[in-house]
Amino acid sequence: MAAPLAVAAGLALLVAFPRYGVWPAAPVGVALLAAAAHRRRLRAGAGLGFLAGVAFFAPLLAWTNLHTGYLPWVLLSLLQAGYLALLGAATAWVSPLADGARWRWAPLTGLLWVGQEALRDRTPFGGFPWGRLAFSQGDSPLLRLAALGGAPLVTFAVAVAGGLLVTAGWRRWTADGWRSPRRWRPAAALAAGAVLVCASGLLVPVGRAGGGATATVAIVQGNVPRLGLDFNAQRQAVLNNHVDATLDLAARVAAGAQPRPDLVVWPENASDIDPLRNPTAGARISQAADTIGAPILVGAVLTGPGVGQVRNAGILWRPGTGPDMAQLYTKRHPVPFAEYVPLRDLARMVSKQVDRVRADFVPGSTPGVVRAGPVVLGDVICFEVAYDEVVRDTVTGGAQLLVVQTNNATFNVAEARQQLAMVRLRAVEHGRPALMASTVGVSGFVAPDGRVSDATGFNTREVVVRQVHLADGRTLATRVGLWPEALLAVLAVAALAAAAVLRRRQRVEPG
Repeated sequence: MAAPLAVAAGLALLVAFPRYGVWPAAPVGVALLAAAAHRRRLRAGAGLGFLAGVAFFAPLLAWTNLHTGYLPWVLLSLLQAGYLALLGAATAWVSPLADGARWRWAPLTGLLWVGQEALRDRTPFGGFPWGRLAFSQGDSPLLRLAALGGAPLVTFAVAVAGGLLVTAGWRRWTADGWRSPRRWRPAAALAAGAVLVCASGLLVPVGRAGGGATATVAIVQGNVPRLGLDFNAQRQAVLNNHVDATLDLAARVAAGAQPRPDLVVWPENASDIDPLRNPTAGARISQAADTIGAPILVGAVLTGPGVGQVRNAGILWRPGTGPDMAQLYTKRHPVPFAEYVPLRDLARMVSKQVDRVRADFVPGSTPGVVRAGPVVLGDVICFEVAYDEVVRDTVTGGAQLLVVQTNNATFNVAEARQQLAMVRLRAVEHGRPALMASTVGVSGFVAPDGRVSDATGFNTREVVVRQVHLADGRTLATRVGLWPEALLAVLAVAALAAAAVLRRRQRVEPG
């Protein structure tokens, strides 16, 4: 019975995330995994956690195999499932604590999930935070808790709700069990507690964190000639798509059909031709900026600083003067095995696909705070939106609007919607308006309460313009930063240590 429970747990977790978006399935998945691993030996608990992890991560990350083959997808899915194996073992390990007092089961479950995610988000090679419980709660009242303690607090609340569900269901029912109020009332109370935990987010006010200025912002989604890893084989065509879409917008502005934007945002990889070194590319971007009469945040690949190195950057291109080198952000968290290859010789023995990455992207060293006239941007590039500290650093640096430049041309709409869910959480977490600008979609604006506006289609050329209210204040989550996660992770370690003491005592006492 335990193995089917573990598989069901993984599938329930999957259904909670976009493209499905059934957020109540997340605590159900947590409860099923906790039930499967409870009172198991460590090896069995790890195996059950791994089984749940494969059922969850393999379909969740299926977009990684669209253009790179099955091996990278399989390896990444197995690696991520390994962390749920650790969670399964930890759940089995703390079983004596839960059995000693059933009220402990819910907080123990929450602590272990936060601890597992804290580890997975950072290891190896900087971690891979995709699939955090918090990112499944875009339409849930629990999303509002992000304003108090960020993604870790949302994950904790989801897992606590799951812990209450498993506590409610963990009992042996006799034939007349449901007829006896003495038996079903405690279970009903615990289930109601899980519902109340999920509803608790409604008590948290969300919205602008101060400030009253507005700015008109345009997102240009230029699209690519074809999806896939070779989308940039026609780099000039991709750049031309974004230039032409901006020129079309300028024509509508001149005709009075659209307000003139204060800022235009192009996505990541809008110019894979280095516009600082290629005069033709630079001239085309200048043409777009001069015609629209507004600065453009250009996602570009820049050569250098060293031989065989490149940078993934967002650079502000001003009308009349061109690139503003003082307002340039270089991606701080390049993706291993996609933008750079660690241990290249060893990795090549596993798959020669790593040689597709011919030049390693070098990381930047400063947060993406870009001052673009009337608005200060917090720029993060692509997968960086999944990392708490990368986004927070822009807000503490003065960002009034969060901008996520991304390129989804090598993935699919499921990946894009999963990423947009992260943008929603960041908007609530920091009380900031946010936007996601993609080469192919999904692009759109997100209000500080997490609502999405003007979302574009996938694999289309679209331009959306919206007036946004800028924000200058700080939410509690912005102020406390890493501390909620650190505290919960320390408590998770303390729970493991307490379980070790209790297990040792139980072995000694019978003797």
